[in-house]
Amino acid sequence: MATAIAVDERVARTSTLTRVMKRPEVGALSAAIVIFVFFALTTDVFATGRGASTWLQQASTVGIMAVAVALLMIGGEFDLSAGAITGFTGLVVGVLTREYGVNIFAAILISLALALLIGAVNGVLVMKTGLPSFIVTLGTFFVLQGIDLAGTKALIGQVAIQGMSKVPYYDQAKTIFGSTPLTIDGGGIYVSVFWWLGVTAVATWVLLRTRAGNWIFAVGGAVTAARQVGVPVFRTKVGLFMTTAGAGWLVGMLLLFRTSTVQSNTGVGQEFIYIICAVVGGCLMTGGYGSAIGAALGALIYGMVNQGIVYAGWDNNWLKAFLGVMLLGAVLLNEWVRKRAETSR
Repeated sequence: MATAIAVDERVARTSTLTRVMKRPEVGALSAAIVIFVFFALTTDVFATGRGASTWLQQASTVGIMAVAVALLMIGGEFDLSAGAITGFTGLVVGVLTREYGVNIFAAILISLALALLIGAVNGVLVMKTGLPSFIVTLGTFFVLQGIDLAGTKALIGQVAIQGMSKVPYYDQAKTIFGSTPLTIDGGGIYVSVFWWLGVTAVATWVLLRTRAGNWIFAVGGAVTAARQVGVPVFRTKVGLFMTTAGAGWLVGMLLLFRTSTVQSNTGVGQEFIYIICAVVGGCLMTGGYGSAIGAALGALIYGMVNQGIVYAGWDNNWLKAFLGVMLLGAVLLNEWVRKRAETSR
């Protein structure tokens, strides 16, 4: 009589190809390659240094936020105030330096402290009240947008800060946040690209190599079980909201020192772009699954398509349609991959 032998999944062998295909960023990587090849073959500028400089710059600022938003989504939460924080922090630096003569580096640190405080308030409100983060951060978004518009106008009589290049030590700050330290084929590579790569590398290391990374996956995938085994859920989620706010501050500085100008509506409307990039990169809307590299690739896709449409001479309004299709496709693909991964355990 034959006896069935159960295979212990902990020692079961899995092929390298199967492990690679289960990675959340594989779909985004494939899409990025296809899009690059398409625009490189159909336009004259896209694959040159000058063309790459433009779409990399666009992808970098979106990518920094997308990586932070991805961490938050893996932790099971959303932040709709992320875009407004970029404009808020830039305005804080502009008002303090231009109108009140505060040292530019002190103003930068003050804006960072305010951004982290906003992130902490978001996190504490979500954890203490039990309200969905969607609602809490939507309220924060409107508060910040009102401050950016009404507060700035009340202080300086207008809703934009210009002429930042006249502020003492502006050039030193621009070296850190707005310079182009590398030139390739006539195209300058902005320092924001290096910030983007650094943020992605650090976030990947935290997710895959540290105890905090395990906590992030745990609180997003099974918060009750995570709490029962001793994961500091409150501290982890508040820290994720502060990380997103910190990324908003960084992008605010990168935009401010690249253009020497900031407006009250800077960053408004970008919240959904960050979420789309994270989802395209493999993050599940339900939390507990995703990667920082995937979110960075999602931002790369956004940057390439956004600029590729211009180089191809198409109507730029098609970008919105493309983003919608890309979001739906990514959600369906991620759901299919998740189910395949669960059934193969």
